[in-house]
Amino acid sequence: MTLDPNIQTELEAAAFRRLLNHLDERKDVQNIDLMELAGFCRNCLSKWYMEAAQERGLDVDKDTAREMVYGMPYEEWKARYQTPR
Repeated sequence: MTLDPNIQTELEAAAFRRLLNHLDERKDVQNIDLMELAGFCRNCLSKWYMEAAQERGLDVDKDTAREMVYGMPYEEWKARYQTPR
C-alpha cells in the first residue's frame, strides 16, 4: 500500500503520541528496564526528538525535548518516579 506522504506523517505522529501516552501511563517502567529489553528509553526518545528538531533548524535543547517526552521537567520526573537501583 502506498500512502500519501502527509497521511503517513500524520499516522507516524499519532503512533508517537500514543507511545508517549503509554509511557506516561507506565511510570513504573524504569528507563533501565526499557534499555535492557528494548534498547531505547525515554531519554533516547527525547534525544531523537531534539535531533529531528535541530535538523529542521529549530532550537530545541535537551531539557525542552525531555520535558516533551516526560510530560514534566526531567528532574521532577526523576524525583517522583525513578526508583533506586
